[in-house]
Amino acid sequence: MDLILWRHAEAEDGSPDLKRALTRHGHVQARLMAQWLAPRLAQQSVRIVASEALRAQQTATALSTDFLVDPRLNPDVRGPADYLDVTGWPEGKEGDITILVAHQPTIGRLAGLLLTGLDQDLSTKKGAIWWIQRRLRGGAVQYCLRASISPDLLQNG
Repeated sequence: MDLILWRHAEAEDGSPDLKRALTRHGHVQARLMAQWLAPRLAQQSVRIVASEALRAQQTATALSTDFLVDPRLNPDVRGPADYLDVTGWPEGKEGDITILVAHQPTIGRLAGLLLTGLDQDLSTKKGAIWWIQRRLRGGAVQYCLRASISPDLLQNG
């Protein structure tokens, strides 16, 4: 099973926090990442879950309008365990992909936990993804980083 952790794209400042919308640049970031992801997700079983924050939902919408909303992904969650509860990961079937569209620092903490086994903060840029695959090799579970990319690397020129 694959897990894609997608940090929401750039959002406006202000409050209330859950109502903050993407900036014009944030919409571009989300579109670029969605264009990169789409061909890699074609013919796959994909489930997308976003937080209740408008900026996360707008980021998800760049890829698909078919997504779930879960408050356990909101910016005020307590830790990466909440995010894992949402996914059911790693119990899914091989070939299934879950995309969480959510927030720092929890996205980075979850990536760090899965990749290193330590609860540590890994920073990631707005609109960026961590694509982590759970696989079995020789009877042992491995967590493999398939991709980590930010939208600024996807811009032309």
